[in-house]
Amino acid sequence: LGTEHTHLSSMAGLARSVRLFARSSSSNAALAAPPHLAKAASVRRRLEEQVLASQLGGGEQRIASQHNRGKLTARERLELFLDPGSFREYDALKAHRCIDFGMQEQVPPGDGVVTGHGLVDGRRVFVFSQDFTVFGGSLSESHAEKICKVMDQAMLVGAPVIGLNDSGGARIQEGIASLAGYAEVFQRNVEASGVVPQLSVIMGPCAGGAVYSPAMTDFTMMVDHTSYMFVTGPEVVKTVTNEVITAEELGGSRTHTRTSGVAHLSAANDLEAMSALRRLVGFLPSSNREPPPVRETEDSRARKDSALDRIVPEDPNVPYDMGALVRRVLDDRELLEVSPSYAKNIITGFGRMEGATVGIVANQPQELAGCLDIDASAKAARFVRFCDCFNIPLLTFVDVPGFLPGRAQEHGGIIRHGAKLLFAYAEATVPKVTVITRKAYGGAYDVMSSKHLRADVNYAWPSAEVAVMGAKGAVEIIFRGKNVEEETLRYEAKFANPLVAAQRGFVDAVISPSETRTRICEDLELLRDKQVQRPWKKHSNIPL
Repeated sequence: LGTEHTHLSSMAGLARSVRLFARSSSSNAALAAPPHLAKAASVRRRLEEQVLASQLGGGEQRIASQHNRGKLTARERLELFLDPGSFREYDALKAHRCIDFGMQEQVPPGDGVVTGHGLVDGRRVFVFSQDFTVFGGSLSESHAEKICKVMDQAMLVGAPVIGLNDSGGARIQEGIASLAGYAEVFQRNVEASGVVPQLSVIMGPCAGGAVYSPAMTDFTMMVDHTSYMFVTGPEVVKTVTNEVITAEELGGSRTHTRTSGVAHLSAANDLEAMSALRRLVGFLPSSNREPPPVRETEDSRARKDSALDRIVPEDPNVPYDMGALVRRVLDDRELLEVSPSYAKNIITGFGRMEGATVGIVANQPQELAGCLDIDASAKAARFVRFCDCFNIPLLTFVDVPGFLPGRAQEHGGIIRHGAKLLFAYAEATVPKVTVITRKAYGGAYDVMSSKHLRADVNYAWPSAEVAVMGAKGAVEIIFRGKNVEEETLRYEAKFANPLVAAQRGFVDAVISPSETRTRICEDLELLRDKQVQRPWKKHSNIPL
């Protein structure tokens, strides 16, 4: 950052020299030039000054302060995120219209947000990047109008919207006009939902009403130690509840990626955030009118991984890493996990099969034995709905002993939250392929993309157990504690395998684990042009 600041300062000095030269040249030319040429020269000079002022934002001192906090400027972030030379800016000279509280004396061009479009790996995206060096990145009516313009354009042409948020909130001097600006942005978040992907990166403060726009976007990333989100800050919390808490504890990246689930990803710094953002965009289609992007790969569908034949332990109570299992099936073993630190008992993320994007949902036996709980159900349900919005096939890997029991879960609404995941799977019309690796018990079996929820292809490994519940619990209920060991063995012989489900047609085939990749690739090719007709409705009423 120090090098960048030095470079920026030298550039600013050069710009001042160019400006003085331009004034001198224009003045000398004006003495001899006709009036209309002198006017044109004057306009050009003023334009150059305005453009330079827009590029410098809040000025060199505030830029240095931004760098000292370990943060990049709005324009530096865009330079890192977009392909070199691809950025085309909108409304660089747009300014606020406020005349109260002396605001007419401070009218910086750009009004604290840089907007436009550019390319990421050659694909079009629309962007806005808030500039904390200008009025703390606060949102004014003009600021909101700039954001709304790029969102409207993105929906018009079918391209993702990426917001780099670094703002102190509403501009107080503008009063209700700034709140109206937020509402206009919120309305467009809703209109764009399911039409184009919306991504948010929190790179500084995001408080009050400002938090609701990122909350309505598809994925949110936060930067460690320099970003935070909350509706009411530490001072208000202390005043109202007498609780002393820091901004980091209340709404830092660790809080929102591990505890609340508000943010899906985190990055150590601005540079890492822009790199991770580019990677995420690479998995997503540009709009709901396009298929997922395809990347060339040398990983053949015929590849068989014998390690998969040994990855599930023989003892059904011994955990294993479902993430490692899933990676062995995907192209080049690459899995981009979404919300990896939240509700760890279920895995959600993006991978590729034969170069095309797929969405992954998988129970994780290493956490809570893979049980579904409130957080896991909500996390997976939202991910399933995103994939369904944007034509991304769903691969589900099942090892679930049921829903997590207990007072906290029941009182917290596990019935309602579990129904979200069931609803999301049943509603999804994208290709759905399910693989049962071990346990599929009770209602959780139904919920995890079962054949009964119109999954297209359902496989079971030889280690699969599809049953109402585990053998021990079932025997205790059926035989009321009599001959438990003997009856348990009989129950396991009959139900602790995939044969009954296969005989009923609830799984399409019992396959060797090593051929899972080949089977899934074939199925995705078969289902590529899948079409589903559903009864007309205004919209469904998912149990939120």
